Amino acid sequence: MDKVRVIEVKENILGNNDKAAAVLRDSLHQKKTFLMNLMSSPGSGKTTTLMKTIADLKDKIKIGVMEADIDSSVDAETIATTGVKSIQLHTGGMCHLDAAMTEQGLNELGFDGLDLVVLENVGNLICPAEFDTGATKNVMILSVPEGHDKPLKYPLMFSTVDALIVNKIDVLPYFDFDMSKLEEYVRRLNPKVKIFPISAKTGEGVSAWTAWLLEEIKNWQA
Repeated sequence: MDKVRVIEVKENILGNNDKAAAVLRDSLHQKKTFLMNLMSSPGSGKTTTLMKTIADLKDKIKIGVMEADIDSSVDAETIATTGVKSIQLHTGGMCHLDAAMTEQGLNELGFDGLDLVVLENVGNLICPAEFDTGATKNVMILSVPEGHDKPLKYPLMFSTVDALIVNKIDVLPYFDFDMSKLEEYVRRLNPKVKIFPISAKTGEGVSAWTAWLLEEIKNWQA
């Protein structure tokens, strides 16, 4: 009996995606457009954090936003109220975006002349971590109610991000959340990650986060 061939489909898919992501990243670099891939679980305050970020930066740089969801256009409509360029991407049931989908979104958005494009990825902590979107930097939001043990449960996500925003610190007194434990768990996986505790509701800590982001954008454009 002939030996059955085994084809590693996932490896091939990820390999092809990585190549496409590298090409896209190079194109964005040439055009001096910084692409931020923003990831989190549902309910972390991703859109609210993004609105605070836009409020801090929109008078300093030109911003566009791509909102990715399985369905609905609620987030894109919310972001549009800030006055920045915004489009909604529907993934057709997929729980993540890859480089090709991101490039399609960028072309629809029209990113020429934009300093920063934010891709608000589909809300979950598994699939988006596996696919390189071509982003300049990957950023994750973890909210206090989710707990400080999430790095133990979703190590890949915490390993792949350049910055971690810890949102909803205004409710720290009401939850069993240990910030020092969180940092310990995260730095075991990702020693170089930048951590920004914030409250998107009150604005606490947001200026430190946006100052870091603005500096990263300037370095990308230099």
